[in-house]
Amino acid sequence: MRINKFISESGKASRRQADRLIEEGRVTINGKKAKIGDQVNPGDEVLVNGSAARVARNNVYIAVHKPVGITSTTEKKVKGNLVDLVNHPLRIFNIGRLDKDSEGLILMTNDGDIVNEILRAEGEHEKEYIVSVDKPITPEFVEQMEAGVRILGQKTLPCKVHQLSKFDFNITLTQGSTAKSVACVKRSVTKCTAFSAYVS
Repeated sequence: MRINKFISESGKASRRQADRLIEEGRVTINGKKAKIGDQVNPGDEVLVNGSAARVARNNVYIAVHKPVGITSTTEKKVKGNLVDLVNHPLRIFNIGRLDKDSEGLILMTNDGDIVNEILRAEGEHEKEYIVSVDKPITPEFVEQMEAGVRILGQKTLPCKVHQLSKFDFNITLTQGSTAKSVACVKRSVTKCTAFSAYVS
């Protein structure tokens, strides 16, 4: 959407007034001064005289069960991407991601504001998985996982682990990849299901 139309639909000014505000340098898009004809994309932050401009529209929120083998991306050139899987008529994008080898809940929307809010607070959001591994789970394994593991030189935050069976466990974490964490304690993930990825 063109910037003057966006400002007009936000109720801040008419299109003609918006053009004047832009020429006077009183409009920014993502912190940069706007120019006549600039486009506003979903998720962009538009300020008019330092005040946020927002356009009310019909937003779409979709809870998707991502199967194994689908890549958490909107890149159409990537075979097996989420957008092709959902095949929604509007331009939607995923909030966060799941590993290609994982399955489970992922949210998709065209609401850029909520995407930004969730991703800004991503470190505070718990992600919950049920994981199956190739070797029996031991008390030492649970203890190591809960304490955090070292990935690429950095230790992940402590997490909650609950053994479900000989080869299955529930894990709730706020940081890191489940598969990479499990690999650090000499196991391989055979199945990973996310079922609560956006709990605050």
